[in-house]
Amino acid sequence: MKFKFLSTLALAVIAAQCAPETDIIKDNVENAKVQLKSLVEASEAGDTVRIPSTFKDGEIVYVPTDDWVSGFFAGTLWYMYELTGDEYWAEHARKQTEVLDTIQYLKWHHDIGFMIYDSYGNGLRLKNIDGYKDVIVNAAKSLSTRFRPRAGVIQSWDADKGWQGTRGWKCPVIIDNMMNLELLMKATEFTGDSTYAKIAISHADQTMKNHYRPDYSTYHVVDYDPETGEIRGRCTAQGYADESAWARGQAWSIYGYTVMFRYTGDRKYLERAEVVADYLFNNPNMPEDLVPYWDFDCPDIPDTYRDASSAAIIASALYELYGFTEISLYKEKADKMIESLSSSAYRAAQGTNGGFILMHSVGSIPHGSSIDVPLNYADYYFLEALIRKGNIEKGLAPVNY
Repeated sequence: MKFKFLSTLALAVIAAQCAPETDIIKDNVENAKVQLKSLVEASEAGDTVRIPSTFKDGEIVYVPTDDWVSGFFAGTLWYMYELTGDEYWAEHARKQTEVLDTIQYLKWHHDIGFMIYDSYGNGLRLKNIDGYKDVIVNAAKSLSTRFRPRAGVIQSWDADKGWQGTRGWKCPVIIDNMMNLELLMKATEFTGDSTYAKIAISHADQTMKNHYRPDYSTYHVVDYDPETGEIRGRCTAQGYADESAWARGQAWSIYGYTVMFRYTGDRKYLERAEVVADYLFNNPNMPEDLVPYWDFDCPDIPDTYRDASSAAIIASALYELYGFTEISLYKEKADKMIESLSSSAYRAAQGTNGGFILMHSVGSIPHGSSIDVPLNYADYYFLEALIRKGNIEKGLAPVNY
């Protein structure tokens, strides 16, 4: 075998090109170690393991186990274990995961996929812990109870509870629900029972058919009649207006269909992710640093809030999309997002921000909830994107699942 040796100059050029890519990951990991260790210590002080969600008015805000964001902090710690190999992170990830044990039986909202797969799913993938697979299957069974066969979708929220009960909905389905389908696909993989995958595919197909506008932006909410399957209306709950493009909804959209392609190999899902990417890249209201405003159609742009969580989710999805397509633009855009999020404009200084990594995310402006604050899911997807970026730059597939 003949080997081609590179000149010293060529090696220097390659090193110069590669160093910044490697260093940005290392720099972020070192920063995250400091931030997240303080957050772990705060959340586990005393006898109770608490789940940190955000930081507001100088205080860490904790959530109960049945809150939709309850699985993200555990997942963030699992990702720190994946990035560092340090058992410290696995130990605390396991604590944060196992406080969610009863969520496998939760049936009153759809976010059980976020809650269980980001925690137990990552723990199973990285440590193969006994019993975690059973929790995932039980959670999939619970989520499946929300499937409405005549509409072919998983109902997101109960229409008779809380603020949702004031909207006149019958079977509201939100684009966010695409993120819960991986749980079902995994349950079929683990059990051989195709029921879970069939529900996921039906939901993805109906969402593709009914949630999108001609420009491939997505509505936030589609309300179905669960008895007839007819669409009763399309609107928003967290965006600026019914016809606006809520930024995180677009992020869930591109991510969710990329995941569905991963599990099914059906090119229509890949193609949907690609046209959503085109929509994002060509949107005139996408900022130069690629960290979106909270809604692409907010009339106050540029004098309104950015949403770092949307950028982190989109970047992570783009790395996986690049892995499937080898379209360099996807990695270039994701790299730019990571570069922006790693800057002092979005990444908190050590010892600040309550221990969270990223600043400037938006939960729900219409509800006056979590506006311009850190959010645990922004950190989760930021670390996930770093892992995927690192895998690509090592010549590996971006996603280890």
